[in-house]
Amino acid sequence: MNSVMLSSSLVVGPAMGGILIATLGVKYCFLYDTLSYIPAIFTLLVMRLPARQMQPLTGISDTLEKLREGFEYVWKFQPIRVILLMLALHGFVGMSHVALMPVFAAKILNGNATTMAHLSTSAPIGSLFACLYLSVRRGIVGLERLIVVAQVLIGMSLIFFSLSRQVWLSIIILVFVGCFSILNITSSNMIIQTLVTEDKRGRVMSFYALAMVGTMPFGNLLAGTLADNFGATNALIVCGSLIILGALWFSAQLPAVSRWIAR
Repeated sequence: MNSVMLSSSLVVGPAMGGILIATLGVKYCFLYDTLSYIPAIFTLLVMRLPARQMQPLTGISDTLEKLREGFEYVWKFQPIRVILLMLALHGFVGMSHVALMPVFAAKILNGNATTMAHLSTSAPIGSLFACLYLSVRRGIVGLERLIVVAQVLIGMSLIFFSLSRQVWLSIIILVFVGCFSILNITSSNMIIQTLVTEDKRGRVMSFYALAMVGTMPFGNLLAGTLADNFGATNALIVCGSLIILGALWFSAQLPAVSRWIAR
């Protein structure tokens, strides 16, 4: 349900942003974005959650020790380690099309703000289809193979998108990018949440967030640097190829990951 709500917001948000840019201007987009936080703030203020007994930390050394334990657990637990590495790769190069979207919309596809809105909305629409598929699926058996397939198709879709010169074709390709991305991310999340022990869950999910979100700024920097030196098309071809190579590496780890899932 959370994935569906997030995907729905990603569909509506860019579309509204494109409409506001085309009709009222960029400044009203920032005004709308600022006002949208007010309902969320009030919602948080009215929430009343039961208090939980937490183990107090004695200081910075205790915090660092907990962090070390979490890192050691992740590194020694092969399924979680390889899945986090794949998520880091996805965040690093698999989201590069987002950073380069304005270049493709304006210079390569010769579009405007409306074109940008259409492109930005396409991937979230695909993610909705992925959420619908995952919502009717039971268990995590086979999700490790789905990760490989999704990664390969993400890489191929990015390469096809980079070569497209038609707006309608680019929109269709981005729908597939969004679908395969959610399949990859959510499948990884489900496997990790199932395999991790309860006392390590918080620390492992912190590494999960770091792998996904923490690598994206560096990936955007890489994509921008490649686009500046070799062109946006070649930049996406490189990023898509890296995703496919990562999927091939992960496929070699599948037997061990499948054994852990089958336990």
